[in-house]
Amino acid sequence: MYPEMMVAPMREELTSAGIGEARTAGEVENAISQKGTVMVVVNSICGCAAGRMRPAVRAAVQNSVRPERMITVFAGQDREATEAARRHFTGYAPSSPSIGLLRDGELVYMMQRHDIEMNGPAEIAAALKNAFEKYCAKAEARQ
Repeated sequence: MYPEMMVAPMREELTSAGIGEARTAGEVENAISQKGTVMVVVNSICGCAAGRMRPAVRAAVQNSVRPERMITVFAGQDREATEAARRHFTGYAPSSPSIGLLRDGELVYMMQRHDIEMNGPAEIAAALKNAFEKYCAKAEARQ
């Protein structure tokens, strides 16, 4: 594990955009078990998280349609929380960084590391916005 002072700015890059930190399995389960949509971001210290994923997520959450809840876990730091999140990414191998979108506890969209590595921040943000429009707009209409 990296020293907390080293990863704190990487955590803050997402939390300052309104994404809540889930540092325990219980916090992850609480967010996912609620009715509605939740985006789960598996943050990482790697370069593709820094140069691609985090800037893309920050841009995507500016969209008018977005998940009702947004949380982040940090791979290699928040081990228990990361494992809990990954248990909900059924059918996908663990990867960091990654982004899952769940509705009513069911995975409806997944972006893995290879999707992130192959695209720039603008393309990743566009893909996330499209997923928000497809899966979160309906949740907003229910209210």
